Amino acid sequence: MEKKEQVVCKDRRCPVHGGLKTHGRLFEGIVASSKAKKTASVVIAFNRKVPKYERLEKRRSKLHVHVPDCRTVKEGDRVQIMETRKLSKTKSFVLI
Repeated sequence: MEKKEQVVCKDRRCPVHGGLKTHGRLFEGIVASSKAKKTASVVIAFNRKVPKYERLEKRRSKLHVHVPDCRTVKEGDRVQIMETRKLSKTKSFVLI
């Protein structure tokens, strides 16, 4: 039996091991890019109602997300993110 390597998280911006508080809605999306250090781009797809035609249209939004040390993501992964305080100019979400 193999021993799993224990990942030690010393990230202050981790919602589980650090002191970062989350609030707001929980979103689910797909990772579009994870090339930047501790950052991933997540695409969220949603439907919007067009009142004039009484139909739905597909839309999507791309958000920049903080990835703590204890998590690893790659392109195509389905992830859950949650809103938090502003972490940088473009990041205000964290990976759950």
